Amino acid sequence: LLEKTHSQNHEMYNEYTDVSVSEEPKIDPSMLRQSFEGFPQLSEFEVVRHYTQLSQKNFSIDAGMYPLGSCTMKYNPKINDLVASDDRWTQLHPYTPEHLSQGALSLMYLLQEALVAITKLRACSLHPAAGAHGELVGVKMIRAYHEKMNQKRDVILVPDSAHGTNPASAALSGFSVRELKSNAQGFIDLEEVRSKLDERVAGIMMTVPNTLGVFEQNIRDISSLMHDHGALVYCDGANLNALVGQVDFSKMGVDVMHINLHKTFSTPHGGGGPGAGPVVVSERLESFLPKPLVIKNADGSYGLEQSRESSVGRYRSFYGNFGMLLRALCYIYAFGCEKISMISEVAVLNANYIRSQLLEYYHLPYQTATLHEVVFNDKIQNKESGVTTLDLAKRLMDFGFHPPTMYFPLVVHGALMIEPTETEPKTQIDEFIAAMIEIAKESKESPEKVKSAPHNVGFSRLDETRAARKPILTWFEENSEK
Repeated sequence: LLEKTHSQNHEMYNEYTDVSVSEEPKIDPSMLRQSFEGFPQLSEFEVVRHYTQLSQKNFSIDAGMYPLGSCTMKYNPKINDLVASDDRWTQLHPYTPEHLSQGALSLMYLLQEALVAITKLRACSLHPAAGAHGELVGVKMIRAYHEKMNQKRDVILVPDSAHGTNPASAALSGFSVRELKSNAQGFIDLEEVRSKLDERVAGIMMTVPNTLGVFEQNIRDISSLMHDHGALVYCDGANLNALVGQVDFSKMGVDVMHINLHKTFSTPHGGGGPGAGPVVVSERLESFLPKPLVIKNADGSYGLEQSRESSVGRYRSFYGNFGMLLRALCYIYAFGCEKISMISEVAVLNANYIRSQLLEYYHLPYQTATLHEVVFNDKIQNKESGVTTLDLAKRLMDFGFHPPTMYFPLVVHGALMIEPTETEPKTQIDEFIAAMIEIAKESKESPEKVKSAPHNVGFSRLDETRAARKPILTWFEENSEK
């Protein structure tokens, strides 16, 4: 496929472009140094060591574990980066004609089919640019469905254990939100759904497993209840890595779900983006998928379907962040159909291993069995010595670990959410457990050491509230008139 695309690139250049060498860029004379007066006299070794030490103050997945829960920071295999960075892909412009981009289109089609096979739903679109974007597109499809049915429905049910973007996506799509309270076991109660369900409800947004790492045990009954009332079921697929190869989402009654490729299929996250949030749908919403869709023609070639009668339309310039899609396909194909379930099996095993080892030292507010992540809180430490979740997280930095997710989900006061993912080895997880146990002991024996942490990083405690509310986004020289 690479060779095929490479030859097509050359054909495209010959047919559409006249490549010429541009002039050497000119530098503004005012930006050039006129003398070396005051220039630091340093050896090459000093300069190299300075910048190397600076780089080592940055935390990365190559240096250690990200135990962040829910929004997974996982390892990005280098071979996937290598494949995606090949210039035979990167030189292919997004507006390249279909007949000259068959290799790229065929890979996108394969990913669509793979995500359909993994979820057991009907159809897939790679169009959305990220998870929250896919979530928005999914809710827009629910709205379009009801409009086509001439139904005036303006309410979405959202559990208090769902991801925080769910209410925002509903509001941006013109819906009001009714909150569903979690029960004592941490999942949605069927009677709670019944009490909030009426003819105005367009659908329900569930995160499965939810932000507590708990599988929604009533999902089939909830889905049946929603469908009986003419409403649809949205599943937030951000935690899909807990269920890959284990469940059939069509049998669970799901009508639409988005998939965060960076949380389940190893594409870069955050600063390593851009992201990708494909949507997968049931037959009820297949005709509403955003366009264009990658299709396979009768003659075996691939193309982009631009016309779809009920489509919710286009939500971005292009039809997918190709580099992220390619990385995800590499990860899926590395496992194959027979071993894809290893993702969820190891992710759940790692999280429950951490849970079992830390139960003696940290409070677990929900005793229900969890899957890929576990949510503790600071109840024990706070009651004994006033040590908070923030203190625990800051102290963990001294042990060389990125802090877990703090104060989320909101249903757990002082939450400390931990998710090791399937890519962390037992040796690293054991080191993390040992650090957490040591911090629990310090909180009891020398709490001030924990409260004043971190001690061994480049900066001590920053004013995080001020940094968020009044960020300084420009650099200026001290005492400068500027």
